[in-house]
Amino acid sequence: MAETTKSIAIVQGAAGEEIQRLLAEFVARHRGEARIVGLIEANDEAGGPDRQCGPGMLLSLADGRRYPMFQDLGAGSDACAFDPEGVVSAADAVAGQIAAGCDLVVLNKFGKYEAENRSGLVSAFQAAIVAEVPVLTSVSPRQAEAWDRFAAPFYTTLTPEAEALDAWWQEQRAKV
Repeated sequence: MAETTKSIAIVQGAAGEEIQRLLAEFVARHRGEARIVGLIEANDEAGGPDRQCGPGMLLSLADGRRYPMFQDLGAGSDACAFDPEGVVSAADAVAGQIAAGCDLVVLNKFGKYEAENRSGLVSAFQAAIVAEVPVLTSVSPRQAEAWDRFAAPFYTTLTPEAEALDAWWQEQRAKV
């Protein structure tokens, strides 16, 4: 199977924020031609400028709903606490959207929680694979080995460039 025809593509080679920006721009470019569902990190200042944990929210590409990635530990706390319920709820919503029909699933990343617990967004990845819908995502470099166990040999790695994402997507569209 040629690399570009593999139905799962991961973007690697840039900082997480840059990859999330590339995914959001990709969705904006192709939303008019395809039914795209999935989740990307919200790119606003959810939680305020003093937030310790990054964006803290997953944004649904289908309906704009926001799902928390981190728990609010209260005033004065500078610790991060992952919110598994928020992420699992987001994944379940995406699995339902996949079942309702879509052309592409974009998921923000396969990270530590997916790798260590086989939870988080794993159900959304699995729903897309079962439905044979292409998936565009990223993988935390520290979780590359776990990702390989999860998805090899059904994925290809893309460079963090709009042209690479668009070329992969055009290959996917040509297969239909």
